[in-house]
Amino acid sequence: AWPSPLARPTGIQGVVESYQSCLPKIQLYGPTNVAPIISKVARVAADEERTKEASQYFILLILTDGVVTDMADTREAIVRASYLPMSIIIVGVGNADFTDMQIL
Repeated sequence: AWPSPLARPTGIQGVVESYQSCLPKIQLYGPTNVAPIISKVARVAADEERTKEASQYFILLILTDGVVTDMADTREAIVRASYLPMSIIIVGVGNADFTDMQIL
């Protein structure tokens, strides 16, 4: 079973455990459109921010073996999410030329 991308592990150990759990189960393929997942996690973070407690912080780790194909939408999604309680980490793996992704 694929773990929910919005699973809420706690602490750094939870992040590491989620990464280790997901990595053997994923298959990378294109196109590499990441704006939709950034927007989805941003909506969850925005909902959390609206609560009185706002006690959760979200870390979105995106692994990609190809260059982001929706660069303009991705930049826009990152800007919209920039005020929310979340971090976005995009890691390029493999031999692709990730030079254009430095702008993100």
